[in-house]
Amino acid sequence: MTDVQVFGSHEPNTLEQLRDVASRAERAALMADGHLGYVMPIGGVAAYRDKVSVVGVGFDIACGNAAIRTDLKLPAIQGRLRELADEIQASLSFGIGRRNCADDAPTDDPLFDDPAWDAVPAKHERDRLRAKAREQLGTVGSGNHYVDVFADEETRIWVGVHFGSRGFGFGVAHGFLALSQNKQWGERAPEREVLLDVHSAVGDAYWQLMNLAGRYAYAGREWVARKVVSLLGGREVELVHNHHNFAWIEEHGGEKLYVVRKGATPAFPGQKGFVGGSMGDNAVILQGSKPADPATQDLQARALYSTVHGAGRVMSRTAAAGKRTRRGKVLKPGAISREMMHGWVKKQGVVLRGGGTDESPHVYRRLPDVLKAQGPCGR
Repeated sequence: MTDVQVFGSHEPNTLEQLRDVASRAERAALMADGHLGYVMPIGGVAAYRDKVSVVGVGFDIACGNAAIRTDLKLPAIQGRLRELADEIQASLSFGIGRRNCADDAPTDDPLFDDPAWDAVPAKHERDRLRAKAREQLGTVGSGNHYVDVFADEETRIWVGVHFGSRGFGFGVAHGFLALSQNKQWGERAPEREVLLDVHSAVGDAYWQLMNLAGRYAYAGREWVARKVVSLLGGREVELVHNHHNFAWIEEHGGEKLYVVRKGATPAFPGQKGFVGGSMGDNAVILQGSKPADPATQDLQARALYSTVHGAGRVMSRTAAAGKRTRRGKVLKPGAISREMMHGWVKKQGVVLRGGGTDESPHVYRRLPDVLKAQGPCGR
């Protein structure tokens, strides 16, 4: 019987997804920010013997957060927040399918010469994917992906970013989803659970490209965060960086396992992670606990040394924003208006650029409540 640990309260369909995933895994857990996902719930963690889940890692391979603490204090930028917000928006590429048009875009990163590219099965597909990846490195994307500037309790300025491997990771995920169902790379395939044996040819190829997408996401997030630090006129003092949609080889209970985290942050003792809330909550830096009591140690082990990655949705994008035709005709009104969203963020003192009503604070849990429900597994 698979060992399963659940933190917090969840909808029945989320728990049913977790039970389904757990039936094929050695161990599984669900973080307190969990909610329904594709096949595997967001906030889910699953450990396998010599297997990796393509849908578990997800379509935005290596989505994650990076935060840089700068040498600046709030008074140094307080009077030009709107000007800085405009400059950040103008200097970076936000949105679906955008390319990085900055003069210093990292198009010559060594990762583009990595042998792992050869794992893409056909030369024309490989060349196309690499060209797209080169264009998009250092772009932020859309949805809940963001760039934020924060002040902490000591008025120190931080820059936080959230996004993944962009079109590169999306292409890899869909490519292997197709291959695993006896289709050609590039063909559409149903979004169903696929467990690849990492010792098989296709499993090894996926593992290589997944890890390359991890390097790609790290490079993109660090470029964006450091670009913003430069725009602020500051220097980097500390970097906290982690994936939360990825798979790792780890030891648990004396056994080597392949651990998939889908919307969950690694939190081994002493390990730091940056976790953002919604636009209406403070972000936090969490650190894996170093407990002395056996009960907490056991809880951390059952969580597979993981913690939350955000606040967790309580409303779908369609429910929040409604549904429209391509020409803008309203088919179904959303529950959240722009006035509601802007009223909330204004009250919090947030200077906002972009942001749809499907990302309003109304559609998320409150992060302090989520952290309380998660308990000592990352604080």
